[in-house]
Amino acid sequence: MLESVASFRFYEELNDFLPPEHQKATIEYRFRDNPGIKDPIEALGIPHSEVELIVVNGNSVGFDYRLQHNDRVAVYPVFESFDVTPLIRLRDKPLRNPAFIVDVNLGKLARWLRMLGFDTLWRNDYDDAQIVSQATENGRIILTRDRRLLYHKRITHGYWVRAVKPALQINEVLARLNLERLVRPFHRCIACNGLIHPVAKDDIDHLLEPLTRKYYEEFYQCGACGKVYWKGSHYEHMLHKIARLNPGPN
Repeated sequence: MLESVASFRFYEELNDFLPPEHQKATIEYRFRDNPGIKDPIEALGIPHSEVELIVVNGNSVGFDYRLQHNDRVAVYPVFESFDVTPLIRLRDKPLRNPAFIVDVNLGKLARWLRMLGFDTLWRNDYDDAQIVSQATENGRIILTRDRRLLYHKRITHGYWVRAVKPALQINEVLARLNLERLVRPFHRCIACNGLIHPVAKDDIDHLLEPLTRKYYEEFYQCGACGKVYWKGSHYEHMLHKIARLNPGPN
């Protein structure tokens, strides 16, 4: 059978996955038969979970499209700052009410997300299979530094975090997924991800240290793990950390 050829061009953040010689350039892809278009996209190094829009010869297509000889393919990353529904989305719905599951190497990012009010699962003993199951069964977005995880065929929403330092990671995620408008600090427990609610001092008096009991009257408690919060010096410290956040442009 004769060999066919198609041209691919990847846009914006998808170039992060490509070797330097292929970044922001047209790539010739040689193939036989007519593979589903997801296969060559991943063969070229792009996890399908990072792709939102595929345009072939000027027409948007889904992952089930069969690649043809001389096709011109443009591939775009997940768009959260504007709606591409009229063009064809590759997922059932956009990420407008996000919930996350974070891999084992991003514990500090998970704490940041919880501090800002985002539903975020994290444990230091999660394995890849558990992360994938939680993500697919409960509609969670995977955040990971391991790009190989995002190739799993069951994953629909995932993001490869580029930054290494936690403060840069949270800025990156807020900007890339357009989350700034959804920030609600101090609504979730940093320790376990449970929801925090006001609680009467008398109800948790037995859990307080003497000085805390003496100087504070307003308390909050996690409905899941029972951890008690109040607006002490740690609260002021977190406010300063949040104020220093500076998400960059998408």
